[in-house]
Amino acid sequence: MKIYPSGKVLGARIVGIDLAQPLADAEFRQILRALGEHGVLCFPNQRLATDAFARFGRLFGELGINVANQFHEPGFPEVMVLSNVITGGKPIGLADAGQGWHTDMSYSKEIALANVLYAVKVPVRDGRPLGDTQFRNMHAAYEDLPAEIKARLNGRTATHDFAKFWDMMRARPGSQRGPLTAEQRAKKPPVSQPIFRPHPITGRAVLYCNPGYATRVDGMPEAESVRLLDFLFEHQAHEKFFYAHAWTEGDVLMWDNVGTVHNAVADYRADEPRYMRRVQVMATKDYARLAA
Repeated sequence: MKIYPSGKVLGARIVGIDLAQPLADAEFRQILRALGEHGVLCFPNQRLATDAFARFGRLFGELGINVANQFHEPGFPEVMVLSNVITGGKPIGLADAGQGWHTDMSYSKEIALANVLYAVKVPVRDGRPLGDTQFRNMHAAYEDLPAEIKARLNGRTATHDFAKFWDMMRARPGSQRGPLTAEQRAKKPPVSQPIFRPHPITGRAVLYCNPGYATRVDGMPEAESVRLLDFLFEHQAHEKFFYAHAWTEGDVLMWDNVGTVHNAVADYRADEPRYMRRVQVMATKDYARLAA
């Protein structure tokens, strides 16, 4: 196994490993350390059955099941299908592109360590792959904050609400999303998260506040909360924190859900099929110890 850093603010390619085979302990630790260091890892040229894909994700923590997910691989509720394909007049997956910047599971008391996506079908136009996944580095965004903002927000929390993002997506033209049921709302009520938190692998502080789910700074007047959130969201949008992954079929992409925010680009048409498998790795292990 060899790791090739992108040379950018995020990203590395890991080659010489077959994820369909069980990982040795040393390989697992090396990948975990690389996730903390590089934030976004691409394993190209993989051929994975659904059970092997889920097994790889489960090495890093328990796999979550989305409260609003009706699209998953048969027999694998933890393996979500992200796709724009329509069969018999019905979608076979959840269209994930064009979502806006967010961090998965920040709306949950139990946060996610990572996402893992497996590219089964990638749309290509004029020789160029479509549907990039974009990232921003929240280690770097925290480090670059003004000292006055760090002091002002140190120890503070922000409310994150699943419904904010869901309702925003429902309002977009062509959305397949229905309204959240009362049961779904009850499963994911608003929660408070620290605005700055230590990363579970690196131990370094990250800016854990994203425009997809964060709604207000707790215990602060509304106008002041709005100003500070606007500042944080504008700050993390600086180009120097940006990285994008262009997909190739067979890519397995694993990214840090604590130290990054991400966005899926919707630049492909309905007749340009895209099919991804996805698992959500919850932060259920002592990663600092495992990576040591």
